[in-house]
Amino acid sequence: MVVKVNDVEFAEKLKSEEKLIVKFYADWCGSCRLFAPKFTKLSNNEAYTGITFLDINAEENPEARKLAGVNNLPFFATFKNGQIVKADNTSKEENVDAMIKELL
Repeated sequence: MVVKVNDVEFAEKLKSEEKLIVKFYADWCGSCRLFAPKFTKLSNNEAYTGITFLDINAEENPEARKLAGVNNLPFFATFKNGQIVKADNTSKEENVDAMIKELL
Protein backbone atom coordinates (compact mmCIF):
# COMPACT_ATOMS: atom_id res chain seq x y z
CA MET A 1 0.00 0.00 0.00
CA VAL A 2 1.25 3.46 -0.92
CA VAL A 3 0.59 6.25 1.59
CA LYS A 4 0.44 9.88 0.47
CA VAL A 5 2.16 12.16 3.01
CA ASN A 6 3.17 15.79 3.46
CA ASP A 7 6.34 17.32 4.95
CA VAL A 8 5.22 16.88 8.57
CA GLU A 9 4.01 13.32 8.11
CA PHE A 10 7.19 12.44 6.20
CA ALA A 11 9.35 13.67 9.09
CA GLU A 12 7.32 11.47 11.45
CA LYS A 13 7.67 8.43 9.15
CA LEU A 14 11.45 8.92 8.99
CA LYS A 15 11.56 8.62 12.78
CA SER A 16 9.08 5.77 13.15
CA GLU A 17 9.71 3.48 10.15
CA GLU A 18 12.94 1.54 9.64
CA LYS A 19 12.75 1.24 5.83
CA LEU A 20 11.10 3.66 3.42
CA ILE A 21 10.89 4.22 -0.29
CA VAL A 22 9.49 7.53 -1.44
CA LYS A 23 8.14 8.51 -4.84
CA PHE A 24 8.25 12.24 -5.46
CA TYR A 25 5.77 13.41 -8.07
CA ALA A 26 3.87 16.44 -9.37
CA ASP A 27 0.29 16.53 -10.58
CA TRP A 28 1.37 17.81 -14.01
CA CYS A 29 4.02 15.07 -14.49
CA GLY A 30 2.85 12.52 -17.05
CA SER A 31 5.65 10.05 -16.27
CA CYS A 32 4.70 10.26 -12.58
CA ARG A 33 1.09 9.37 -13.37
CA LEU A 34 2.20 6.48 -15.61
CA PHE A 35 4.45 5.10 -12.86
CA ALA A 36 1.80 5.26 -10.12
CA PRO A 37 0.26 1.80 -10.81
CA LYS A 38 3.74 0.23 -11.00
CA PHE A 39 4.63 1.74 -7.62
CA THR A 40 1.39 0.40 -6.16
CA LYS A 41 2.15 -3.05 -7.60
CA LEU A 42 5.62 -2.99 -6.02
CA SER A 43 4.12 -1.95 -2.68
CA ASN A 44 1.83 -4.99 -2.76
CA ASN A 45 4.71 -7.41 -3.36
CA GLU A 46 4.90 -9.73 -0.33
CA ALA A 47 8.70 -9.82 -0.63
CA TYR A 48 8.72 -6.14 0.35
CA THR A 49 6.78 -6.49 3.59
CA GLY A 50 8.42 -4.26 6.16
CA ILE A 51 9.14 -1.46 3.69
CA THR A 52 6.91 1.61 3.83
CA PHE A 53 5.95 3.08 0.44
CA LEU A 54 5.25 6.82 0.39
CA ASP A 55 4.03 9.32 -2.21
CA ILE A 56 5.03 12.96 -1.77
CA ASN A 57 3.98 15.85 -3.98
CA ALA A 58 7.35 17.51 -4.66
CA GLU A 59 5.79 20.91 -5.37
CA GLU A 60 3.80 21.08 -2.14
CA ASN A 61 6.44 19.65 0.23
CA PRO A 62 9.73 21.56 -0.07
CA GLU A 63 11.34 20.10 3.08
CA ALA A 64 11.01 16.49 1.90
CA ARG A 65 12.12 17.50 -1.60
CA LYS A 66 15.22 19.24 -0.22
CA LEU A 67 16.12 16.33 2.09
CA ALA A 68 16.06 13.85 -0.79
CA GLY A 69 17.77 16.16 -3.30
CA VAL A 70 14.97 15.95 -5.85
CA ASN A 71 16.18 17.28 -9.20
CA ASN A 72 13.72 15.76 -11.65
CA LEU A 73 10.44 13.81 -11.63
CA PRO A 74 9.54 11.13 -10.98
CA PHE A 75 12.19 10.85 -8.28
CA PHE A 76 12.69 7.99 -5.85
CA ALA A 77 14.59 7.89 -2.58
CA THR A 78 15.16 5.09 -0.11
CA PHE A 79 15.76 5.61 3.59
CA LYS A 80 16.92 3.26 6.32
CA ASN A 81 16.72 4.29 9.98
CA GLY A 82 16.06 7.90 8.94
CA GLN A 83 19.11 8.16 6.67
CA ILE A 84 19.00 8.38 2.91
CA VAL A 85 20.39 5.26 1.23
CA LYS A 86 19.91 5.98 -2.47
CA ALA A 87 18.16 8.54 -4.64
CA ASP A 88 17.48 8.55 -8.37
CA ASN A 89 15.23 10.14 -10.94
CA THR A 90 13.91 7.33 -13.07
CA SER A 91 10.75 6.04 -14.65
CA LYS A 92 12.01 2.47 -15.04
CA GLU A 93 10.39 -0.10 -12.80
CA GLU A 94 13.52 -2.29 -12.71
CA ASN A 95 15.58 0.63 -11.31
CA VAL A 96 13.06 1.24 -8.53
CA ASP A 97 12.85 -2.50 -7.83
CA ALA A 98 16.66 -2.61 -7.46
CA MET A 99 16.54 0.31 -5.01
CA ILE A 100 13.95 -1.51 -2.92
CA LYS A 101 16.00 -4.72 -2.91
CA GLU A 102 18.97 -2.79 -1.49
CA LEU A 103 16.83 -2.06 1.60
CA LEU A 104 16.19 -5.73 2.33
